[in-house]
Amino acid sequence: MAAAGLEEASLLTWLFRGAPPTGGPELAGYLGALAGLGLEALGREPGRLSEERAQLGAQTRALAFAHYKAFIRSAECTSETGRGFGGIERGLARLLGRLPPFQETGRNFVRDAEEIALNRRMNSLTLNRHTEILEILEIPQLMDTCVRNGYYEEALELAAYVRRLERKHATIPVIQGIVDEVRHSTQLMLTQLIQQLRTNIQLPACLRVIGYLRRMDVFTEAELRITFLQARDAWLHSIQAAIPDDDPYFHITKMIETCRVHLFDVVTQYRAIFSDEEPLVPPPGEQNLNEGAIFHGWVLQKVSQFLQVLEHDLQCGVGGRLDSLLGQCMYFGLSFSRVGADFRGQLAPVFQRVALGTFQKAVQEAVAKFQDGMDSYTLISAPAALGSTIPVAVPTAQPGTLQPPMVLLDFPPLACFLNNILVAFNDLRLCCPIALAQDVTVALEDALGQVTMIILAFHRAEEAAFSCREQELFVQFCTAFLEDLLPYFNRCLQLLFPPGQIAQTLGIPPTQLHKYGNLGSVNVSRIQEPLTFILPKREAAFNLEKELSLENPAPGPELAELSTPTSPGDGGEGSMETKHAAQPDTLLATA
Repeated sequence: MAAAGLEEASLLTWLFRGAPPTGGPELAGYLGALAGLGLEALGREPGRLSEERAQLGAQTRALAFAHYKAFIRSAECTSETGRGFGGIERGLARLLGRLPPFQETGRNFVRDAEEIALNRRMNSLTLNRHTEILEILEIPQLMDTCVRNGYYEEALELAAYVRRLERKHATIPVIQGIVDEVRHSTQLMLTQLIQQLRTNIQLPACLRVIGYLRRMDVFTEAELRITFLQARDAWLHSIQAAIPDDDPYFHITKMIETCRVHLFDVVTQYRAIFSDEEPLVPPPGEQNLNEGAIFHGWVLQKVSQFLQVLEHDLQCGVGGRLDSLLGQCMYFGLSFSRVGADFRGQLAPVFQRVALGTFQKAVQEAVAKFQDGMDSYTLISAPAALGSTIPVAVPTAQPGTLQPPMVLLDFPPLACFLNNILVAFNDLRLCCPIALAQDVTVALEDALGQVTMIILAFHRAEEAAFSCREQELFVQFCTAFLEDLLPYFNRCLQLLFPPGQIAQTLGIPPTQLHKYGNLGSVNVSRIQEPLTFILPKREAAFNLEKELSLENPAPGPELAELSTPTSPGDGGEGSMETKHAAQPDTLLATA
């Protein structure tokens, strides 16, 4: 059966030249009958089919001729039906074209109706909740009133309520507008609270303000500490800026008082508000920020600023009142030791620099005055009878004083130079750190070297015109300078800087002190060397022996006062005044 089917399919393909056969079951039946015919029958089949085709065509024409009216009516009906269907189709097209706008209009109507219904329901609900809605809408105004009147507790409660509303209804525009207005009022409250910290606020008010700031939750703990210190620092700076700076002494005394009182108050407030106890193990996910270092750094900054102001005012000059300022500064530093910020050790270098600078300036002024005196000095103007028995009016020295050499009264330039140096010594005694021993000695030795050069210049200028008497007077002038003035300066230095105290500070025996250079003793040989050719050999040898005896002097009385000779023009020629200097309670001794 399968083979017969394949043969029939191949036959159909050959007969129709590859085109697919049509005709349905009739064609299949005809092909089945055709397959059963013999060869002769197959030969007659085309003729039979042609005759059958001719008969069918004749019958069709006869049928059409006999019933032509039906065919005409059928054609007319078909035409009319086509035209009707065309009109229907055009009307249907117009209807379909109008349906979408109608549908959209219907949707808009439904939507508008739903919106109107929704608005009606919302209006009804709004009318029913009018009181509650009015309270919410009045929150910004109420918040602003509370902030401007200082009712911060109520303002914080309103801010917390608004934050809860924002979390629940963040998408509602009205709520968002209320949140923005309340946030603006909160910023105003923050500004007012910080501004209160910039005033003379007391500790209870500080505690309240910091409590409000913590509840606002706008700063971390470190930021809150920094904000507090910045605000208090601004207030402290405003007080300090109001101090007049015309008089350096008045300015620095007021600055010391202001810093001691108000800065201590700020420190007390900070320690009462903030705790500097740091956790040994930081919380998970947080860095261990040493918040105590913030306060430590601020205190160091304030101390550094005070020291800068102190040094600036001291450099401007305080009229020889260093001892008073030193006492006030030491009391200031001692008061800060109660809060762990004792800075007295940093005061010593400041006062040392100022004391040394003042002394060096005074010494240079003394040298300049000596130069002026030598320019107008003539040996003729010296007393005619040096060493005469005419008594000189000399005041009785008080016990414990160091009496200046009387012979210097015969030489006004040396007397004036000694007077100026002793004034510098008296000023130095007010604040005389033991650490300045070498610097003071070097400054005095340099000044004496300059004086030596001035004397040599005077000798070179006047040597050719010297008479025998003038040469003798000039030798006595140099002898008084080397044998009386220089040893007297060394005794003054030893009273200002006792060798025993220097040796104790250095931790060495007093006999080894000379190995450490110029510490409270002027190098006489260095100053004497340029004038050696002027002095007689006997006197030069005597001076050298005297210098060697001064290297280890015997302990002298404590320095209670320094007597200063005056120039002949001040109190009359040959007169001498005694200047008393108050003995300070303690001398600032630093290594």
